[in-house]
Amino acid sequence: GFTDHVALGNEEWNPWDADEKNELAASQQRYEANLKMIKYARSHLEQTSLRVQIWGKAAIGLYLWQHIFGGHLEPADVIAQWREGSQNAGKTYFSFLTGPSVVPGHFSVEAEHVVLVLNGREPAKVAYATQWLHYAQTLMETRKIQHVAVVLLGSEQCNNAWIQPYLKRNGGFVNLLFVTYDCAFINEEDIFQWPLGVATYRNFPVVEPSWSMLHDPRSYLCNFLGTVYKNSSRETLIKILKQDGLNKLCWIAAREQWQPQETNESFNNYQDALLQSDLTLCPVGINTECYRIYEACSYGSLPVIEDVMTPGDCGNSSVYHSAPLQLLKTMGAPFIFIKNWKELPAILEKEKKMSLQEKIQRRKKLLEWYRNFKAQMRQKFINTLENSFLPSDKG
Repeated sequence: GFTDHVALGNEEWNPWDADEKNELAASQQRYEANLKMIKYARSHLEQTSLRVQIWGKAAIGLYLWQHIFGGHLEPADVIAQWREGSQNAGKTYFSFLTGPSVVPGHFSVEAEHVVLVLNGREPAKVAYATQWLHYAQTLMETRKIQHVAVVLLGSEQCNNAWIQPYLKRNGGFVNLLFVTYDCAFINEEDIFQWPLGVATYRNFPVVEPSWSMLHDPRSYLCNFLGTVYKNSSRETLIKILKQDGLNKLCWIAAREQWQPQETNESFNNYQDALLQSDLTLCPVGINTECYRIYEACSYGSLPVIEDVMTPGDCGNSSVYHSAPLQLLKTMGAPFIFIKNWKELPAILEKEKKMSLQEKIQRRKKLLEWYRNFKAQMRQKFINTLENSFLPSDKG
């Protein structure tokens, strides 16, 4: 066939021509791909134009780093004196330091931009947080660092006035503040609401959704494991569950006093309860927002939230028509919100009639929402820092 072809074509025919063309095209593609990689690497070098060091001096820092950023820490041991991790995100190279050994003046400051994660929950914690702020201020004054942002575990009554003088808007040096709870001075310009997250101080883990978490039937309609304070709505909740015999369908373990330290057994029980219940009951504590909400989301157990304002200075209703839980509501949390536990029996009746298929769909929706929520918080955090810390191109 080959000679025929030559004769027929009556022209110089090169049997390797097609191969050469392919080879040429392939090498051109390789060249372009390499060029792209070089360009990408170069732009990436240019892109990580910000180096940010996060000093995690409150447990909420672990929620930021491990749960929202999906970052790792070395060593993995939670009681290590010093733990660190790093990652590139957006145009920023982030490094994270935490542990008892992270003490002012006793570690190297390796970035011009710092995020301080502080606990301002009570006076003793505020005194400690203030020492860190003064240390950062000294570094600013000696030009060792350029910018400071603060992530603050605020007080449950939103008594956070002590931080105001440190904010740049009030003549201080803190550019940005991310604060938990519905703090009345959040303005979405330089002061933002930050999620409370899971109880990392009790080593609540990053939970990866599994097939069985989505698809297996769960043994209980609902759960509530927690402290029942005298004269609180939690007492009402327990009464309602008992009088309707609903406590037999739910995993209820009430105690009269709060215990900060979990035993392994009580913690495993709690995780099992979340995994084995379709709903997690979230009665208000000192604040409406509680760790339980985020922990239930981690296990695909739908939070049923008592949607009432707690006493204190949270939720300036003239600004926030959707307080409490302004942040979660704005982000479209697919929870069940109730104003009174008397609504619970009707909710549980409806639960009994739901098919497993419907519950699976609901779990998927919840887990998907929670994953997106964390991704959006991460993006917002990065964008806010970059917009504030990077020089603007208004030249």
